[in-house]
Amino acid sequence: MFTFEILNNTLILRYLPFFILLLFFSGCATYHEKNNDFQRHFVKGEIEDANTILDKNKKASEDKNRLLYYLQKGVVLQMQGNYTESNQFFEKAYIFGEDYRKNYTLTAASILTNPNAKPYVGEDHELVLLHYFKALNFLRMNDFDAALVECRRINNKLNALNDRYEKKKNRYKQDAFALNLMGIAYEASGDVNNAFIAYRNAYKTYSEDYSTDFATAPPTQLKKDLLRTAYLNGFTEELNRFEKEFSMTYTPIEKTGAELLFFWHNGSGPVKDEWSINFFVVKGQGGVVLFVNEELGLTFPFPLPVMGQGSGGLGDLKFVRVTFPKYLERKPYYRNGELVLGNNTYQLELAENINEIAFKTLEDRMLRELTNSLLRLAVKQAAEYQLRKQNENLGALLSVLNAVSEKSDTRNWQTLPYSISYARVPLAEGSNQLELKVYSPNKSQYTTEKFEFVVEKGQTLFHIFNSLESIPLEQF
Repeated sequence: MFTFEILNNTLILRYLPFFILLLFFSGCATYHEKNNDFQRHFVKGEIEDANTILDKNKKASEDKNRLLYYLQKGVVLQMQGNYTESNQFFEKAYIFGEDYRKNYTLTAASILTNPNAKPYVGEDHELVLLHYFKALNFLRMNDFDAALVECRRINNKLNALNDRYEKKKNRYKQDAFALNLMGIAYEASGDVNNAFIAYRNAYKTYSEDYSTDFATAPPTQLKKDLLRTAYLNGFTEELNRFEKEFSMTYTPIEKTGAELLFFWHNGSGPVKDEWSINFFVVKGQGGVVLFVNEELGLTFPFPLPVMGQGSGGLGDLKFVRVTFPKYLERKPYYRNGELVLGNNTYQLELAENINEIAFKTLEDRMLRELTNSLLRLAVKQAAEYQLRKQNENLGALLSVLNAVSEKSDTRNWQTLPYSISYARVPLAEGSNQLELKVYSPNKSQYTTEKFEFVVEKGQTLFHIFNSLESIPLEQF
């Protein structure tokens, strides 16, 4: 139970500047709005300018947003082709996330907590996906062993995160694309046995989880890779089973040239905004109050002794409003893509729907934290109600403090792509002229990019292309 006897008007005056400063820094602008200059250059593909803005903001590498600074730098440097330096920043992000979360004391019950005043520790999927970017950097540098380490880190991280949650675990519990990428790296290094195992695990995860939770079916290329590695390993029974399941027949083809793995990072991931849920407070039986939202079908019971018996506790409240971050989707301008090499066309297939993963991961977190957030806010508002009856000025001050501390955290990693698609393209030894076509909805418009790849026999080449165009948000 909170007591405020030690507070007086002198104390109010002493700490009033602090409260005003806290209110000022919390502001009403979202993280996206506060970083509009960087975002404006980034989404236009003006990567040099975006990097310059980051470099000028050296304070960002030391303040509460340092994780986001590391992640933004990692992406920008990757797009500039500085893969080693890019990985250095992603590793800093990894270390920060690991160290801070290990020492992070949950402050959900504190009435002085403002989430925007604390270091940003990242959403679960953000801490996972940084390893994908590291793995891709290593693949670009032909360091297959290091890339495999990062692929393993992805699913190890997902397992560790979900082990922390007793209830309402994340639907994002295995990363199918990481397993797919692991198979690609194993096969590129000549290890077709482990490649087959990784492809099989990827197919299982796509089929059981991704298809239903993240609107991502197993790519056809993955099925082809699974059949090929089953054949190369002499796994006749597995080959026959998957041929039947896929309604495909594998025909061995001798490799006479090289291969290209082309990764298309399309669009921009979602940005965070804020929303609120209203709960009516209904007195129940047996010393219990119910927090009810009929629209969402939510009911949470709390015992009155949480704030003390009688009229001075939760029972005095009529309703409470809980704020939470929400994602705003930035729909990509281009929806489909293909690669053209000579007379052959290769579809870029969706492998990772980051937008869907982000939305579902935040939704799972909200459901885990809603009970504690609701109780915390109810306790604060009940304390404010009690204090106003004793001292109007102190009650008003606590009201301001409550408003500041309940503002949602709208920070997130905003240089993630909306989705990742890929294709495997056979190349002839020597020079290859490749054309990329990316299409708007209904294929009414398309843009082309031309590439030349010079390869040696037996080489596996990796390439990343970013289409940053998105349909603008009306809110910004």
